[in-house]
Amino acid sequence: MKKLVTLALVVMMVAMTACASAATVGICQLVQHAALDQATQGFKDALSEKMPDVEFDEQNASGDAVNCATIVNTFVSNGVDLIMANATPALQAAVAATGDIPILATSITEYGVALGIDDFAGVTGMNVSGTSDLAPLSEQAAMVKELFPDAKKVGLLYCSAEANSIYQVKVVSEELAALGYETEEFAFTDSNDVASVSALAAGDCDVIYIPTDNTAAAYTETIANEVIPAGVPVIAGEEGICAGCGVATLTISYYDIGYATGLMAYEILANGADVSQMPIEYAPQFVKKYNPANIEALGLPVPEGYAAIGA
Repeated sequence: MKKLVTLALVVMMVAMTACASAATVGICQLVQHAALDQATQGFKDALSEKMPDVEFDEQNASGDAVNCATIVNTFVSNGVDLIMANATPALQAAVAATGDIPILATSITEYGVALGIDDFAGVTGMNVSGTSDLAPLSEQAAMVKELFPDAKKVGLLYCSAEANSIYQVKVVSEELAALGYETEEFAFTDSNDVASVSALAAGDCDVIYIPTDNTAAAYTETIANEVIPAGVPVIAGEEGICAGCGVATLTISYYDIGYATGLMAYEILANGADVSQMPIEYAPQFVKKYNPANIEALGLPVPEGYAAIGA
C-alpha cells in the first residue's frame, strides 16, 4: 500500500512539473484576414514544432484597438511567458501593457514608426522584437510605371488610423511623383467609410495603390465593388489585398514571417535569448503576382514575369 501511495505521489509530482514547465504564449491578432491569419499560423507551427507542449491563448480583436488593449492586459494579468502581437495596434497595446514580458510582433511594416523610435537601427532596446512585412516600396511604385505607363493620376487608398499605412503612402507618393505621376491621398477612418472613400478614389484616378493596410485587407470585397465596375486597377501592397480587389502586387509570404517569429520565440523561451537585443527580421524574398480574375474583368493583358495568385 505504501508503495502504491508513493508511486501515485511520484506520478502527481511529474504531472505537476510538466504542467509548470509548459510555456504559455498569448497571441493578440488585430483582425481576421488572410495575411494576418497566415502569420499567426506560421508562428504557431514553428513554435509547436520546437516546443510541443507550448500552450497558446489566441485572441482576435476584431479590428478594434481597444479590444487589443483588453486582450493584452488579460495576458499580463494571467502571467503569460510571451506575447505575440500580430499587427501594429496589437503591438502598441502590448507595449503599453508591459515592459517586462517579452513581446514578439509580426506583420509590422516599420518598427520605428510603430514604436515612435527616432533613427531606428533594427534593435529596439526594449522588451520587443519581431518580423516586418515591409516589401520594397520603390519597386511597388515602379510596378505602376511598368503596367500602366500612360496613367496620369494615382490614388493612394488607406486607413488613416494605421501608422504604418501612413508611412507607406508617404514613401510611395514620393516615388510616384519622381516617376512623373500626379498623386492624391484617399483616407478612410474605419470600416464605415471604406466604400464611400473607395468610390471617390475610383472616380478620380486612373490607378489606385493600397499599402499593407489591415482595414483594407479586411474589406477587399467592399473596395472591389467600387473599383472593378469603375474600371480602375489596384496595385496592392500584399497578396491578400490583391486577391480581393487588386490586379498586381509585389508580396511576401506572411506564413514565412510568422514562422520566423515562432523561431524567435523558441530562442527566448527555451534558450533565454534577450528580446531587447534581437534584431528585427525581414522577409527573405518578394514575389510579383497578379490576380487572374480582376485582370480579366478589366480587360488587361496578363503581366509578363508575374505569377498567378492561386496557381
